Amino acid sequence: MSLKPSIPTLGIVASVSNAGKTTLITQLIPKLTNRHIRVSVIKHAHHQFDIDHKNKDSYQIREAGAVQTLIASNRRWALMTEMNRTTESTVEADLDTLLQQFNPNYADLILIEGFKYATIPKIEVHRSGLCPQLLANTDKNIIAIASNVKLHTSIPTLDLNDIDEIADFIMLKILKLGPTQS
Repeated sequence: MSLKPSIPTLGIVASVSNAGKTTLITQLIPKLTNRHIRVSVIKHAHHQFDIDHKNKDSYQIREAGAVQTLIASNRRWALMTEMNRTTESTVEADLDTLLQQFNPNYADLILIEGFKYATIPKIEVHRSGLCPQLLANTDKNIIAIASNVKLHTSIPTLDLNDIDEIADFIMLKILKLGPTQS
């Protein structure tokens, strides 16, 4: 699959779970926001999840069989889509379809957590002792590795603990802006 979204995208991936992908994203968002970059996120979940709760109107509407439910207020809105109501589907949501849901009037960058097989630029999160192998050895879409140790690779290694350095890299390589430009 070759994705051509209208908003620049960057995947944040790792070879194992709990390597720190979400931590990195939650640290990057305020750094990029301070540089006037509006960040949206797609997070892959490996399990059934629910953002709605029993006894709420939207939950009852969805449970009644609505395929899509949009909840809106004066502060936010959320669209929930049921992938397959009749069977336990093992088909993952299509990243290209998910990307099309984002409005370029609201975002300058989409960070994508997971979806490690997507053909988009990615930064790999690597932690010494936790991540036995580098995805970058086989994935040519990985443009940098954010690691807690210095690595000897042909692609840039960024200090996982230096969020400004990673934000600068994203500004330059993904957004094509200087580190302080916006």
